[in-house]
Amino acid sequence: MPLGSLRPTPLVEQAVDRLREQITHGEWAVGTKLPGENQLAQILGVGRSTVREALRALAEAGLVRARQGAGVFVIATKPKESWSAELRQAAVADVYEVRMIVEVEAARLAAQRRTDEDLPVLGAALKARRAAGAGSTPDFVDADIALHAAVVGAAHNPVLTSLFTEFVPVLREGLIDLVELLDLRAGDPQHGDDGHALLVDSVVRGDAETAGHTMRDELTQTLARLRSL
Repeated sequence: MPLGSLRPTPLVEQAVDRLREQITHGEWAVGTKLPGENQLAQILGVGRSTVREALRALAEAGLVRARQGAGVFVIATKPKESWSAELRQAAVADVYEVRMIVEVEAARLAAQRRTDEDLPVLGAALKARRAAGAGSTPDFVDADIALHAAVVGAAHNPVLTSLFTEFVPVLREGLIDLVELLDLRAGDPQHGDDGHALLVDSVVRGDAETAGHTMRDELTQTLARLRSL
């Protein structure tokens, strides 16, 4: 597949697509040194800055790597998957193990850092989870995740919040399956209410030790159920 001049816009995206095609279609095998920036710019009909941005994107995708003083070389013919894609494919139990690491510490931090503005958010999330007990399983799971998100948010750490947000799609799907498969809400539509009430109360009171233990106990129980499937 020969290279050729690009359309006027968007140049960087087009350059990335064209160069990626050369790699994924086998025109440039692993170990191949790419043409220099000047040559690529001339072939593609763009400036060197556009080529540089395109090569950076290819490097982030795990397709090429620059070697100091040697040039840019192909290191793979298949882009590496994003963190989100890996999470979607991971076993829910595996994700839960990481969730425990994240949320137990988040609960402790939330108890230490929660502000007056966090209190009504936590209270509303607990109330919404209880109200969702009368609804469908997906609605209940969504309310449960929203409560956990409120606790993580009260930790006021953007990295923890970002990590939890990445977990949500896998967690939601896995929890819906778990609740329905084990019929956890039979006779107890608000399954786990006592533990969640204690979690919110401990965060509100600033009791970091209880908040962490409560979160760990809840997640440990859920993880055990996941592993029993």
